[in-house]
Amino acid sequence: MSTTYKAPAGTTVGHIHLKVTDLDKALKFYRDLLGFELTTMYGDQAAFLSAGGYHHHIGLNTWHSKGGSPAPLRAAGLYHTAFLYPTRKDLAVIVKRLIDHGYPISGASDHGVSEAIYLNDPDGNGVELYRDRPQEEWTYLEDGTIEMVTDPFDVRGLLKELD
Repeated sequence: MSTTYKAPAGTTVGHIHLKVTDLDKALKFYRDLLGFELTTMYGDQAAFLSAGGYHHHIGLNTWHSKGGSPAPLRAAGLYHTAFLYPTRKDLAVIVKRLIDHGYPISGASDHGVSEAIYLNDPDGNGVELYRDRPQEEWTYLEDGTIEMVTDPFDVRGLLKELD
């Protein structure tokens, strides 16, 4: 297989579609807590949500998973879904919302290129909420690759964005 092909620069991840065990619990997390807007329901088996009026960024369904168990931690599968917030203040708003609702945050990291908060949805699917630093603040290594790190993230400092 040739490695000369490169996906076009404008290519993005369009949406995620998750199997969930309980659609109502998933909606309470993605719609009611994270604030994604419900765009379409397919009966009581599937829901589609978005940010900003797009047809859907998130699909949720119980077609093969209703009442099932979460995916095993030590198996191949989705590691996490990442939601990119437009500004540092927007990230601070959602983090404050999680704290105010007592929702458990499992981690927080400064990756050099971004700042990220980690949590799990009701089915144990990993969720990353993050913001990118401007590209001119990124550090590049001698070989031209981007330097990414996993350093502690000052969440209290992030929340000062709300003052």
